Amino acid sequence: MSDLLTCEFNIDTACVELCFADGSMISIDCTAVENEVADNMYQRSELDYLIYNDPVAYVNLILNGDPETYLKTVTEYNPLD
Repeated sequence: MSDLLTCEFNIDTACVELCFADGSMISIDCTAVENEVADNMYQRSELDYLIYNDPVAYVNLILNGDPETYLKTVTEYNPLD
């Protein structure tokens, strides 16, 4: 992603959009990603934090990482008995 020009969250479409120097564009549907990988509200909250505060890290996690493992590592979920 060395030729990345912009990476930002579009609140109107609920997508993180990447624009590259060659004119190509990638749009990641954040709602679909959350529905696929997040099991609870804490994991969704972690993804939301990345979307709003560090969209490049979010894109890197989704495209190159393992979001399920990441979410299990960074979130702590203790259900009520």
